[in-house]
Amino acid sequence: MSMFRQNKSTLKPYRVRPYKAKPYKWLVLAWCCAMIFASQCLADTIIDSRSRQINVQRPFKRIISLYGAHTENLFSLGLEDQIIGVSVNDSFPDQVQGKMKFSYHDDPEKFIANMPDLVLIRPMIDNGYPNFVKQLEKYGITVVSLQPATILEMYEYWLTLGKLTGKERQAQKMVSDFQEKTAMINTLAQGIPQKKKVYFQAIHSRMKTFTPGSMPIFALETAGGINVAADARASRSTNIAIYGKEQILDKASKIDVFLAQKGIMNPVHKEQIINEPGFKIIKAIKNNQVFLIDENIVSRPVPRLYTGIVTIGKLLYPDIFSQLNIEKD
Repeated sequence: MSMFRQNKSTLKPYRVRPYKAKPYKWLVLAWCCAMIFASQCLADTIIDSRSRQINVQRPFKRIISLYGAHTENLFSLGLEDQIIGVSVNDSFPDQVQGKMKFSYHDDPEKFIANMPDLVLIRPMIDNGYPNFVKQLEKYGITVVSLQPATILEMYEYWLTLGKLTGKERQAQKMVSDFQEKTAMINTLAQGIPQKKKVYFQAIHSRMKTFTPGSMPIFALETAGGINVAADARASRSTNIAIYGKEQILDKASKIDVFLAQKGIMNPVHKEQIINEPGFKIIKAIKNNQVFLIDENIVSRPVPRLYTGIVTIGKLLYPDIFSQLNIEKD
Protein backbone atom coordinates (compact mmCIF):
# COMPACT_ATOMS: atom_id res chain seq x y z
CA MET A 1 0.00 0.00 0.00
CA SER A 2 2.84 2.38 0.83
CA MET A 3 4.05 2.25 -2.75
CA PHE A 4 0.87 4.06 -3.80
CA ARG A 5 1.19 6.82 -1.22
CA GLN A 6 2.80 10.14 -1.89
CA ASN A 7 4.17 12.63 0.54
CA LYS A 8 1.92 15.69 0.24
CA SER A 9 4.87 17.92 1.05
CA THR A 10 6.55 16.86 -2.18
CA LEU A 11 3.57 17.86 -4.36
CA LYS A 12 3.92 21.21 -6.10
CA PRO A 13 0.81 23.36 -6.38
CA TYR A 14 -0.70 23.57 -9.92
CA ARG A 15 -0.92 27.08 -11.24
CA VAL A 16 -3.54 27.98 -13.86
CA ARG A 17 -1.81 30.02 -16.51
CA PRO A 18 -3.77 32.43 -18.67
CA TYR A 19 -4.29 31.25 -22.25
CA LYS A 20 -2.22 33.16 -24.73
CA ALA A 21 -3.72 33.01 -28.17
CA LYS A 22 -1.31 32.76 -31.02
CA PRO A 23 -1.37 35.72 -33.38
CA TYR A 24 -3.04 33.81 -36.21
CA LYS A 25 -5.88 32.77 -33.90
CA TRP A 26 -6.66 36.41 -33.18
CA LEU A 27 -6.83 36.99 -36.93
CA VAL A 28 -9.31 34.12 -37.32
CA LEU A 29 -11.41 35.50 -34.50
CA ALA A 30 -11.38 38.96 -36.04
CA TRP A 31 -12.36 37.54 -39.44
CA CYS A 32 -15.30 35.64 -37.90
CA CYS A 33 -16.54 38.78 -36.17
CA ALA A 34 -16.24 40.71 -39.42
CA MET A 35 -18.24 38.07 -41.28
CA ILE A 36 -20.98 38.11 -38.65
CA PHE A 37 -21.16 41.90 -38.83
CA ALA A 38 -21.19 41.84 -42.63
CA SER A 39 -23.96 39.23 -42.74
CA GLN A 40 -26.07 41.33 -40.37
CA CYS A 41 -25.56 44.40 -42.53
CA LEU A 42 -26.36 42.43 -45.68
CA ALA A 43 -29.55 41.07 -44.10
CA ASP A 44 -30.71 44.68 -43.61
CA THR A 45 -29.72 45.83 -47.09
CA ILE A 46 -32.14 45.71 -50.00
CA ILE A 47 -31.10 46.07 -53.62
CA ASP A 48 -33.89 47.24 -55.91
CA SER A 49 -34.36 46.88 -59.66
CA ARG A 50 -32.27 50.01 -60.23
CA SER A 51 -29.41 48.58 -58.13
CA ARG A 52 -30.03 51.06 -55.32
CA GLN A 53 -28.82 49.77 -51.97
CA ILE A 54 -31.23 50.59 -49.18
CA ASN A 55 -30.03 49.98 -45.64
CA VAL A 56 -33.19 49.36 -43.62
CA GLN A 57 -32.40 50.68 -40.14
CA ARG A 58 -36.06 50.66 -39.06
CA PRO A 59 -39.41 49.96 -40.75
CA PHE A 60 -40.73 52.69 -43.02
CA LYS A 61 -43.90 54.24 -41.61
CA ARG A 62 -45.12 56.80 -44.18
CA ILE A 63 -45.42 55.10 -47.55
CA ILE A 64 -46.64 56.29 -50.95
CA SER A 65 -47.21 53.53 -53.51
CA LEU A 66 -47.19 54.37 -57.22
CA TYR A 67 -48.00 50.89 -58.50
CA GLY A 68 -51.19 48.93 -57.89
CA ALA A 69 -49.38 45.70 -57.05
CA HIS A 70 -47.34 47.45 -54.35
CA THR A 71 -50.54 48.92 -52.92
CA GLU A 72 -52.39 45.60 -52.89
CA ASN A 73 -49.49 43.79 -51.27
CA LEU A 74 -49.05 46.47 -48.60
CA PHE A 75 -52.70 46.11 -47.65
CA SER A 76 -52.29 42.32 -47.60
CA LEU A 77 -49.44 42.78 -45.13
CA GLY A 78 -51.70 44.80 -42.83
CA LEU A 79 -50.14 48.20 -43.52
CA GLU A 80 -53.25 50.31 -44.09
CA ASP A 81 -52.22 52.84 -41.44
CA GLN A 82 -48.72 53.22 -42.91
CA ILE A 83 -49.98 53.95 -46.44
CA ILE A 84 -50.41 57.71 -46.83
CA GLY A 85 -50.91 57.71 -50.60
CA VAL A 86 -51.60 55.48 -53.60
CA SER A 87 -51.53 55.70 -57.37
CA VAL A 88 -54.34 57.51 -59.17
CA ASN A 89 -55.25 54.25 -60.93
CA ASP A 90 -55.49 52.10 -57.79
CA SER A 91 -58.90 50.56 -57.14
CA PHE A 92 -58.18 47.50 -55.00
CA PRO A 93 -58.83 46.93 -52.18
CA ASP A 94 -61.77 49.22 -51.42
CA GLN A 95 -59.79 51.02 -48.70
CA VAL A 96 -57.68 52.79 -51.35
CA GLN A 97 -60.62 55.12 -51.95
CA GLY A 98 -59.85 56.78 -48.62
CA LYS A 99 -56.21 57.43 -49.48
CA MET A 100 -54.69 60.51 -51.09
CA LYS A 101 -53.95 60.00 -54.80
CA PHE A 102 -50.50 60.57 -56.29
CA SER A 103 -48.93 60.34 -59.74
CA TYR A 104 -45.42 60.55 -61.16
CA HIS A 105 -46.83 63.40 -63.26
CA ASP A 106 -47.39 65.44 -60.09
CA ASP A 107 -45.02 68.16 -58.97
CA PRO A 108 -42.53 66.59 -56.53
CA GLU A 109 -43.55 69.31 -54.07
CA LYS A 110 -46.84 67.47 -53.51
CA PHE A 111 -44.89 64.45 -52.31
CA ILE A 112 -42.48 66.49 -50.21
CA ALA A 113 -45.34 68.35 -48.51
CA ASN A 114 -46.80 65.05 -47.28
CA MET A 115 -43.46 63.93 -45.83
CA PRO A 116 -43.26 60.26 -46.92
CA ASP A 117 -40.24 58.29 -45.79
CA LEU A 118 -40.67 55.76 -48.63
CA VAL A 119 -42.01 56.01 -52.19
CA LEU A 120 -42.48 52.67 -53.96
CA ILE A 121 -42.25 52.77 -57.75
CA ARG A 122 -41.57 50.34 -60.59
CA PRO A 123 -38.91 50.35 -63.35
CA MET A 124 -41.19 52.06 -65.87
CA ILE A 125 -41.23 55.17 -63.68
CA ASP A 126 -37.48 54.96 -63.08
CA ASN A 127 -36.80 54.76 -66.81
CA GLY A 128 -39.39 57.25 -68.02
CA TYR A 129 -39.25 59.92 -65.31
CA PRO A 130 -35.69 60.01 -63.90
CA ASN A 131 -35.86 63.72 -62.96
CA PHE A 132 -38.95 63.13 -60.85
CA VAL A 133 -37.15 60.35 -58.97
CA LYS A 134 -34.03 62.47 -58.49
CA GLN A 135 -36.09 65.29 -57.00
CA LEU A 136 -37.60 62.96 -54.38
CA GLU A 137 -34.18 61.59 -53.48
CA LYS A 138 -32.76 65.10 -53.31
CA TYR A 139 -35.13 65.84 -50.43
CA GLY A 140 -34.10 62.72 -48.55
CA ILE A 141 -37.07 60.53 -49.53
CA THR A 142 -36.14 56.87 -50.00
CA VAL A 143 -37.25 55.60 -53.41
CA VAL A 144 -37.44 51.86 -54.08
CA SER A 145 -38.19 50.40 -57.51
CA LEU A 146 -39.54 46.84 -57.64
CA GLN A 147 -41.41 44.70 -60.17
CA PRO A 148 -40.90 40.92 -60.32
CA ALA A 149 -41.28 39.03 -63.58
CA THR A 150 -41.46 35.41 -62.42
CA ILE A 151 -43.04 33.48 -59.57
CA LEU A 152 -39.75 33.02 -57.73
CA GLU A 153 -39.08 36.74 -58.06
CA MET A 154 -42.59 37.38 -56.74
CA TYR A 155 -41.82 35.47 -53.55
CA GLU A 156 -38.61 37.45 -53.07
CA TYR A 157 -40.49 40.67 -53.79
CA TRP A 158 -43.06 39.92 -51.07
CA LEU A 159 -40.26 39.23 -48.59
CA THR A 160 -38.57 42.49 -49.59
CA LEU A 161 -41.75 44.44 -48.90
CA GLY A 162 -41.91 42.70 -45.53
CA LYS A 163 -38.36 43.71 -44.73
CA LEU A 164 -38.95 47.34 -45.72
CA THR A 165 -42.02 47.61 -43.50
CA GLY A 166 -41.19 45.40 -40.52
CA LYS A 167 -43.71 42.77 -41.65
CA GLU A 168 -41.29 39.97 -42.44
CA ARG A 169 -43.30 37.30 -40.63
CA GLN A 170 -46.49 38.30 -42.46
CA ALA A 171 -44.62 38.28 -45.78
CA GLN A 172 -43.30 34.79 -45.13
CA LYS A 173 -46.87 33.68 -44.40
CA MET A 174 -48.05 35.21 -47.69
CA VAL A 175 -45.48 33.11 -49.51
CA SER A 176 -46.22 29.88 -47.66
CA ASP A 177 -50.01 30.32 -47.99
CA PHE A 178 -49.74 30.91 -51.73
CA GLN A 179 -47.42 27.93 -52.21
CA GLU A 180 -49.76 25.71 -50.21
CA LYS A 181 -52.77 26.74 -52.30
CA THR A 182 -51.00 26.32 -55.63
CA ALA A 183 -49.71 22.91 -54.55
CA MET A 184 -53.31 21.90 -53.97
CA ILE A 185 -54.25 23.14 -57.45
CA ASN A 186 -51.34 21.19 -58.95
CA THR A 187 -52.62 18.03 -57.30
CA LEU A 188 -56.10 18.68 -58.68
CA ALA A 189 -54.76 19.37 -62.18
CA GLN A 190 -52.83 16.10 -62.24
CA GLY A 191 -56.15 14.27 -62.48
CA ILE A 192 -57.09 15.96 -65.77
CA PRO A 193 -57.18 13.17 -68.39
CA GLN A 194 -56.67 15.37 -71.45
CA LYS A 195 -55.25 18.84 -70.96
CA LYS A 196 -56.36 21.68 -73.22
CA LYS A 197 -54.02 23.69 -75.41
CA VAL A 198 -54.40 27.42 -74.90
CA TYR A 199 -53.29 30.58 -76.61
CA PHE A 200 -53.03 33.32 -73.96
CA GLN A 201 -53.27 36.78 -75.48
CA ALA A 202 -51.58 39.73 -73.79
CA ILE A 203 -52.30 42.59 -76.23
CA HIS A 204 -54.72 42.05 -79.12
CA SER A 205 -53.92 45.18 -81.15
CA ARG A 206 -50.26 44.25 -81.34
CA MET A 207 -50.66 40.48 -81.49
CA LYS A 208 -48.66 39.84 -78.33
CA THR A 209 -48.65 36.94 -75.89
CA PHE A 210 -46.86 36.14 -72.65
CA THR A 211 -43.42 34.58 -72.39
CA PRO A 212 -42.81 31.16 -70.83
CA GLY A 213 -42.11 31.55 -67.10
CA SER A 214 -44.21 34.71 -66.75
CA MET A 215 -46.90 34.91 -64.08
CA PRO A 216 -49.84 34.58 -66.53
CA ILE A 217 -48.31 31.44 -68.02
CA PHE A 218 -47.62 30.12 -64.52
CA ALA A 219 -51.31 30.66 -63.75
CA LEU A 220 -52.35 28.89 -66.96
CA GLU A 221 -50.06 25.90 -66.48
CA THR A 222 -50.88 25.55 -62.77
CA ALA A 223 -54.55 25.34 -63.76
CA GLY A 224 -53.73 22.49 -66.14
CA GLY A 225 -53.55 24.36 -69.44
CA ILE A 226 -50.87 23.85 -72.08
CA ASN A 227 -49.32 26.99 -73.55
CA VAL A 228 -49.32 26.65 -77.37
CA ALA A 229 -47.02 29.68 -77.66
CA ALA A 230 -44.15 28.11 -75.74
CA ASP A 231 -41.82 29.32 -78.50
CA ALA A 232 -42.60 32.99 -77.76
CA ARG A 233 -39.56 35.14 -77.08
CA ALA A 234 -39.49 38.25 -74.91
CA SER A 235 -39.29 41.70 -76.44
CA ARG A 236 -37.36 44.45 -74.63
CA SER A 237 -36.67 42.36 -71.53
CA THR A 238 -40.34 42.13 -70.55
CA ASN A 239 -42.71 39.22 -70.03
CA ILE A 240 -44.52 40.16 -73.25
CA ALA A 241 -43.66 38.67 -76.64
CA ILE A 242 -44.67 39.59 -80.18
CA TYR A 243 -46.58 36.64 -81.63
CA GLY A 244 -47.78 37.56 -85.09
CA LYS A 245 -50.99 36.49 -86.72
CA GLU A 246 -49.10 34.09 -88.96
CA GLN A 247 -47.67 32.31 -85.91
CA ILE A 248 -51.10 32.11 -84.30
CA LEU A 249 -52.78 30.77 -87.43
CA ASP A 250 -50.00 28.25 -87.89
CA LYS A 251 -51.28 26.66 -84.65
CA ALA A 252 -54.97 27.26 -85.44
CA SER A 253 -55.92 23.57 -85.38
CA LYS A 254 -54.21 23.05 -82.00
CA ILE A 255 -55.76 25.93 -80.04
CA ASP A 256 -58.55 24.42 -77.92
CA VAL A 257 -59.09 27.65 -75.96
CA PHE A 258 -58.36 31.27 -76.82
CA LEU A 259 -57.79 33.16 -73.55
CA ALA A 260 -57.19 36.91 -73.38
CA GLN A 261 -56.49 39.20 -70.47
CA LYS A 262 -58.71 42.27 -70.35
CA GLY A 263 -58.01 45.64 -68.73
CA ILE A 264 -56.02 48.82 -69.23
CA MET A 265 -53.23 46.88 -70.93
CA ASN A 266 -55.58 45.05 -73.29
CA PRO A 267 -58.98 46.77 -73.69
CA VAL A 268 -60.37 44.06 -75.93
CA HIS A 269 -63.84 42.59 -76.44
CA LYS A 270 -64.70 39.02 -77.31
CA GLU A 271 -66.25 40.12 -80.61
CA GLN A 272 -62.97 41.74 -81.68
CA ILE A 273 -61.18 38.43 -81.29
CA ILE A 274 -63.88 36.41 -83.02
CA ASN A 275 -64.11 38.85 -85.94
CA GLU A 276 -60.36 39.34 -86.35
CA PRO A 277 -59.58 38.67 -90.04
CA GLY A 278 -58.25 35.14 -90.47
CA PHE A 279 -59.20 33.95 -86.98
CA LYS A 280 -62.24 31.99 -88.20
CA ILE A 281 -59.99 28.98 -88.86
CA ILE A 282 -58.85 28.78 -85.22
CA LYS A 283 -60.32 25.75 -83.49
CA ALA A 284 -61.26 27.72 -80.36
CA ILE A 285 -63.12 30.34 -82.46
CA LYS A 286 -65.08 27.62 -84.27
CA ASN A 287 -66.08 26.00 -80.96
CA ASN A 288 -66.86 29.28 -79.16
CA GLN A 289 -64.07 28.71 -76.65
CA VAL A 290 -62.97 32.33 -76.34
CA PHE A 291 -62.70 33.75 -72.82
CA LEU A 292 -61.62 37.04 -71.26
CA ILE A 293 -60.04 37.30 -67.81
CA ASP A 294 -59.29 40.33 -65.63
CA GLU A 295 -55.63 41.26 -66.10
CA ASN A 296 -55.39 42.24 -62.43
CA ILE A 297 -55.69 38.60 -61.33
CA VAL A 298 -53.26 37.09 -63.83
CA SER A 299 -50.59 39.71 -64.55
CA ARG A 300 -49.87 41.22 -61.15
CA PRO A 301 -47.53 39.79 -58.48
CA VAL A 302 -50.20 39.72 -55.78
CA PRO A 303 -51.94 37.01 -53.71
CA ARG A 304 -54.99 37.36 -55.99
CA LEU A 305 -52.98 35.50 -58.62
CA TYR A 306 -54.42 32.42 -56.93
CA THR A 307 -57.89 33.72 -57.85
CA GLY A 308 -56.67 33.97 -61.43
CA ILE A 309 -55.47 30.36 -61.38
CA VAL A 310 -58.82 29.08 -60.09
CA THR A 311 -60.71 31.26 -62.59
CA ILE A 312 -58.69 29.82 -65.48
CA GLY A 313 -59.26 26.33 -64.12
CA LYS A 314 -63.02 26.87 -64.07
CA LEU A 315 -62.96 28.15 -67.65
CA LEU A 316 -60.95 25.20 -68.93
CA TYR A 317 -62.28 22.39 -66.76
CA PRO A 318 -65.54 23.47 -65.08
CA ASP A 319 -66.39 19.95 -63.90
CA ILE A 320 -63.09 19.59 -62.06
CA PHE A 321 -62.67 23.11 -60.65
CA SER A 322 -66.30 23.83 -59.79
CA GLN A 323 -65.66 22.39 -56.30
CA LEU A 324 -63.33 25.29 -55.44
CA ASN A 325 -64.68 28.38 -53.72
CA ILE A 326 -62.36 31.24 -54.62
CA GLU A 327 -63.37 33.48 -51.74
CA LYS A 328 -63.02 30.72 -49.17
CA ASP A 329 -59.84 29.19 -50.55
